[in-house]
Amino acid sequence: MLLRLLWLSGLAVAESSSQSIVTLSGTRITGADAAPTGSIAEFVSDFTTRAFSSSGSSGSMSGVSSSMAASNTSASSSRSTSNSVILLVGGHSTSTKSGNVTATSTTSSVVPTNTQPCNGYPEFCTRKYSNITEVTAHNSPFAVKNNAGSNQALGVTTQLNDGIRMLQGQTHIVNGTLYYCHTTCDLLNAGTVESYLTEVAAWVRSHPYDVVTILIGNGDYTLKDDNGNPLVTSANYLDPITKAGLMPYIYQPPKNSMTLDDWPTLSEMILSQKRVVFFIDYNFDYDAVPWMLWEFQSMWETPYSPTDPTFPCTVGRPEGLSENNTNNWLYMANHNLNVAVSIAGSSSILIPNSVALNVTNGVTGAGSLGNMTRECTADHGRPPNFLLVDYYNIGSFNGSVFEVAAEANNVTYNGKCCGTTSFGMRSLSAPSTALLALVVLLMAVVGSVL
Repeated sequence: MLLRLLWLSGLAVAESSSQSIVTLSGTRITGADAAPTGSIAEFVSDFTTRAFSSSGSSGSMSGVSSSMAASNTSASSSRSTSNSVILLVGGHSTSTKSGNVTATSTTSSVVPTNTQPCNGYPEFCTRKYSNITEVTAHNSPFAVKNNAGSNQALGVTTQLNDGIRMLQGQTHIVNGTLYYCHTTCDLLNAGTVESYLTEVAAWVRSHPYDVVTILIGNGDYTLKDDNGNPLVTSANYLDPITKAGLMPYIYQPPKNSMTLDDWPTLSEMILSQKRVVFFIDYNFDYDAVPWMLWEFQSMWETPYSPTDPTFPCTVGRPEGLSENNTNNWLYMANHNLNVAVSIAGSSSILIPNSVALNVTNGVTGAGSLGNMTRECTADHGRPPNFLLVDYYNIGSFNGSVFEVAAEANNVTYNGKCCGTTSFGMRSLSAPSTALLALVVLLMAVVGSVL
């Protein structure tokens, strides 16, 4: 008999008297960190039922769908009380050779293959978090209709449903409360950080096989208190994150500066149910919030807020990064094309170049996301980990940004994109800078009146 622990394309899981998760590499997660929402036995049983299949299989498995059993094999699931070991058991078959010789051969059962997608693809389950390219919604909360400062057309739940797996947004503090606002809350206010993250938490809770990354842009990082200390740090986000209900799912990195090899596989994160990764761009505080990584100690970016449609794949932030760190850290390709507008002679602000989205978010051609991704791969020997885009739902075709990510991941794009919305600016020919400035000014006036 071939005894198999719960097997996820190479990941074995056991639950012993001291509840734990064990990988083939010997890594063990114990105690509360090993327990997903509900009992781990229930989660593992559900994961077993969903995750495995054998092509052409038949037979039955107690507590597991019959499609999981190997051909010509009787199989069963064994579970003890409370702290049990979930087993997949295979058998042997007898065959008769032709001619004058009859022989009995013992063969192992067909090895089950994982069919449960992790972040949309079964192939990702055994890959490290650092070995996957994901699409990032730039300023994810900024989906305010009829506001030229918006960066997205669809809300965060739809973004996640469509395949976005990194959420980025700029925050500002107003009277002690953190809001997602563009440059200033008078221009665009998308609501409180807590309300946005509450919606994210609801999605995470109902999608136990997905890993989500949240990158906080601390728009008030230069503000100081009366003693010259930073007014807003990662400690300020602890309260809204806790109230939103995300704490049970947050991944605690083992190091403050993570290299590519330090990250776990998606399956390890999923089985432990620690599947929300937090970064902050400025003013980290590891003493207060040890799980919120300083972005620029584990990840670098190409030029930020680009207005150059050639999108060079050089290091933009942090400046002066060593080649060793460039090669061993995560990196993000900023591919959100902006246009600078000024209001009544004041300093200019950057807003999305909406009229170029069909090209910017395209798969091929000069200035396309696909072209930048391929150039980054050639320059650095690996694709970007994150592709940051505006209006992800618009491109050379529906889902073009996800097609680019799938190509980088060497998988076939299998999603359905993208939501539904009426995006007026998509139908405009080419609004002038003056027109965009007027729209911004009107929005600012309306915001100040309200």
